[in-house]
Amino acid sequence: MRFAILIITYTSPKQTKRLVDVLNNGSFDFYIHVDKKLDMDTHKELFDVPNVYFIEDRVDIKWAGFSTVEAALNGVRQITASNIKYEFINLITGQDYPIKSAESISKFLKDNIGKEFILYKDFETEWSEANERVNRYHFTEMTFKGHTRLEKIVNMFMGKRKFPLDIRLYGKETFWTLSMQCAQYVVNVIDTNPQLKRFLKYTWGSDEFIFQTIIMASPFKDNVVNKNYRYIDWPPGESRPKVLLTEDFDNMMASDSIFARKLDINKDEHIFDMLDKANNVLI
Repeated sequence: MRFAILIITYTSPKQTKRLVDVLNNGSFDFYIHVDKKLDMDTHKELFDVPNVYFIEDRVDIKWAGFSTVEAALNGVRQITASNIKYEFINLITGQDYPIKSAESISKFLKDNIGKEFILYKDFETEWSEANERVNRYHFTEMTFKGHTRLEKIVNMFMGKRKFPLDIRLYGKETFWTLSMQCAQYVVNVIDTNPQLKRFLKYTWGSDEFIFQTIIMASPFKDNVVNKNYRYIDWPPGESRPKVLLTEDFDNMMASDSIFARKLDINKDEHIFDMLDKANNVLI
């Protein structure tokens, strides 16, 4: 029984390697999407690891843009093309780190075959502020000077946008643990609906809602557990999570999550050592 770890990374190669090393217990294969802005050689220390695969169709990722979704979709496509049977695909970033041992994570996944783990809220009843992500135009992928002004002008004269599929909207956080079949289903829905793909390119933070929205209207809906088992500290009113430090160790260990984000090895390497020691890992 094997599991895939899909890592989307744009930061420290040292941290990505440590992440792979700490999880590499024989149960996991690693598929790494290195942001197209980075030179692949930054991750050359992982080139010869036999169960590490680099996503070939790389994307230049823009924060809150559809490019994050594209990177995840490209990863799922390559995992599918491998013809290796995986029970789960875990989507994480290079700034995530396990707070349980690799053996504990493997056991958790084996014990939960048939479930889909993704955090969601209903846009209509629980997360109404997220509606602006879809009913307004967002030029998050544009980088030319004046693009934010253009965005304001377009929204001033255009009416509210309507989601192209007649389904309810759900979302919350990007990261998930899905069966291979469920992840493939999401890819297929997006690939067979070009109007949807065009629509998503002008939304904000589509990575935080499109998987949830498609899954909650799918045959996989009844298998969904509304939890992603990621420990994340969201400061009130902030759009980015707190960087977790040594001071956060006790809270991380007290949670039932399997991964924490986000950590930065250049800001606090000691927290990595503490987590490894707690999980009896030797790096």
